[in-house]
Amino acid sequence: MPGSYAPTGVFVCFEGGEGSGKSTQSRLLRDWLEAEAYAVVLTFEPGDTAVGKELRSIVLSPETGDISDRTEALLYAADKAEHVDTVVQPALDRGDVVITDRYVDSMLAYQGAGRALDVDEVERVARWATHDLRPHLTVVLDLEPAAGLGRFAERDRIEGESLEFHQRVREGFLRLAAEAPDHYLVLDARAPVEEIAAQIRAAVTPYLPQAAHS
Repeated sequence: MPGSYAPTGVFVCFEGGEGSGKSTQSRLLRDWLEAEAYAVVLTFEPGDTAVGKELRSIVLSPETGDISDRTEALLYAADKAEHVDTVVQPALDRGDVVITDRYVDSMLAYQGAGRALDVDEVERVARWATHDLRPHLTVVLDLEPAAGLGRFAERDRIEGESLEFHQRVREGFLRLAAEAPDHYLVLDARAPVEEIAAQIRAAVTPYLPQAAHS
């Protein structure tokens, strides 16, 4: 699938397993871009809309317990549909840089590869939900699952899955990156934080001419 890339604004996504440093690197990129006078929207999935907050509670709360794999995938797709329509696309239309902590690839890796659903079927649902909008750049912070999960004292419903589940998720992210190398940057999440941040800034810079200054 060729995908759709916004003609205005810049869409950057951070992906990776649990504890890989996505939130830290998202904030560092936001801070750098704002210092360079770009208009930035820092967001995340699931949950950064009113509807998404309710969906996040369902899919991540351990109290939810077992639900159908298809139900879980559709709940994530619903979160993405609302997120794109109300947060991501409007910001890109303004020419903003949108930085999201997780997007479609997380659904393909977790609900597809992790849950062992048909990844192609999951992708069709996810792409429909998001109007097939693709990030200009997806940064995958790669980390052994055992190392990432060891950073949590308490785990949510997804974090609490088996090590084998999270290994399938990791492999899913790496496959996606290998399929579209022009739009991916895969980095070792164990590297120093500032070294990672510098590589990300270098990868984002070529896209910035189509972004608006604040």
